[in-house]
Order: sequence, then structure tokens, then C-alpha cells
Amino acid sequence: MKNLLNYQSSEYDCGPVSLTNAVRYLFDREVLYPDIIKYIMLYCLDSYNEDGEVGKRGTSASAMMFLSNWLNQFGQMKNFPIFCEFLSGENVYLSQSSKIVESLQQGGAVVLRLFLDVGHYVLLTGIEGDSVYLFDPYYEELDDPELDSEYFAEGITFITDQPKRANRLVSIERLNRLTEGFYEMGPYNIREAVIIFNKETRLSPEDTIEYFI
Repeated sequence: MKNLLNYQSSEYDCGPVSLTNAVRYLFDREVLYPDIIKYIMLYCLDSYNEDGEVGKRGTSASAMMFLSNWLNQFGQMKNFPIFCEFLSGENVYLSQSSKIVESLQQGGAVVLRLFLDVGHYVLLTGIEGDSVYLFDPYYEELDDPELDSEYFAEGITFITDQPKRANRLVSIERLNRLTEGFYEMGPYNIREAVIIFNKETRLSPEDTIEYFI
């Protein structure tokens, strides 16, 4: 059985929550090892803020890279069908030939760093037309009178009926922007993503559909 996707518990834990959401999205609850959840939480929240407080600058790219390698090794040792790949820089871009789009077309999930006032991790789960389904672990309510107006900008749509898959539909054009507005990835030198597959459900390239050009 697939679990509902989770929301973060603090202002800082979007990284581990998005990684955990990736495995919740890709694998049934009954097959998930507790080690996976344990070590995601252990190695994330590793960045220090300006006051030297650990965790209060969230999760670093180094931690994401380490966990990608750790999950691959864990999969090999336990014969667990997970595969991860860490991407950075100009490889973090959405186009028909990009690794991120190919991964989503093949049934994978992508933990992506973008902006939501500050650097923030979300989970990409699919494509529809020229937009991407994503689950943002930062909980917001549409009827909240204090909801930031940028949530209503062009290219951002709230989804309320897919708790196991997505709570936003965001345009690819917005995600690809080099600026730091809501759901924009910003400059290439700070971009990062982790592609994650369940190898047992991964589609072959021949079985995928080209969603946009």
C-alpha cells in the first residue's frame, strides 16, 4: 500500500521530508526498510546558519549527494530495487532530452531544489503538457488570508485531491527560470536534484510518452 505524502514539521526539514516522500511515492509501505528512513533523517539537516546553529540552514547539496550514493549501495547490499542519481549545475534543467524529464516519463521521482522565499526542496512526480506535478512539503491553505500573493502567479496551480502524488502543478517555463521567485530553480551554479527510481516499476524509453516539445 502506498502512503500519503508528508509535510515538514519545521521551517528546515524540507530536504529529508522530500527524500522520504520520494520513497513513499515509489514503494509500498510493506517493502520499505526502516534503515532508509533512519539514515535519511540522520544525514540531512546538516547545514549551519550564521549563528552556528546546526540544521537551521536545512540540508546541503553534499548531504543529498551522500544519500544518493548511500541509497544505491544499500540497494545493492539488500537487493532492494532503488536507484539514485545526483545532478547539479546545467544538468538540472527541464527539456525533452533532459535527464529529469526522461526520469519522470519513465516513472521515477525527482527531489529538486528551487526557491520558496529561500532555497527549498520539493518532489517532482510527473508531467502533464507543459507543466510538472510536484509535492511541496511546506503546508499552505488556499483560504488562508495571509497566503503569499506569489502563489497565485501565472504557472502555479494548487492541487487538493492527490495526496499520494502532488499538491501543485507548476509550469516548466517557471521552473527553468534563472531567477529566485516561487518555484523557480535560479542560477545554474546552485541547482541540484536527485533522481530516484523503483527499478521494478521503471519504464523503458520505448514505453514513455513525449509530453512536450
